[in-house]
Amino acid sequence: MLVHSVTPITVGQAEVARRQARYDALAPAGVRVVLTDLGPDGPRALEGEADLRRSETLVAEALAAAPACDAVLPDCVLDPAVPAGAADPAGPPVLGLLRLTVGAAVAAGHRIGAVTRNRTIADELQRRIAAYGWSGSFHEVAVLDLDVTDIDDADRWAAAMRPALLAAREAGLTAVVNGCSAVDTGPPEPGMPLVLDPIRTGLGVLGALAANR
Repeated sequence: MLVHSVTPITVGQAEVARRQARYDALAPAGVRVVLTDLGPDGPRALEGEADLRRSETLVAEALAAAPACDAVLPDCVLDPAVPAGAADPAGPPVLGLLRLTVGAAVAAGHRIGAVTRNRTIADELQRRIAAYGWSGSFHEVAVLDLDVTDIDDADRWAAAMRPALLAAREAGLTAVVNGCSAVDTGPPEPGMPLVLDPIRTGLGVLGALAANR
């Protein structure tokens, strides 16, 4: 299964290479993801509503222009340009990391929350969850107050996330979506909610489906 993906912001060659390495490491047998940068006209970070809408427009254009493949995938947990309803049958399926991840968690009976680096992303993620019809299984999004430059700092991200995980445990949540697909998450911690890496979880679902093709 060949999947073409595009970043939601302009990140540059070095960051594309880092993210591509994550896809290569986490993709299961039978699934290959090829990642490209959004291009020079994209936002450099998702800090406000204008950034979200600009990203969504450019991601949609990039996915529509993707080379022949089995599916396309925004490299973003907010699923920009992913239709909430039925997909266009004329093109390749438009997959969403949030949709794959939370869909699997809901099917498994989890009570779910999420963490994001800022309020803009948190509010958009919550809107996406509602659009997919999963609000009944979803608790809330905790905001970590981190910068876009912290995305590639796994230790800083993990330290910021720990209080949110403790609060999630107290609230009775069993799974927490890490609200950035480009962040490395550590191994599961006993007694804590399951941290769902969108790429690991989403590609795991695709791998299971690809194995049955």
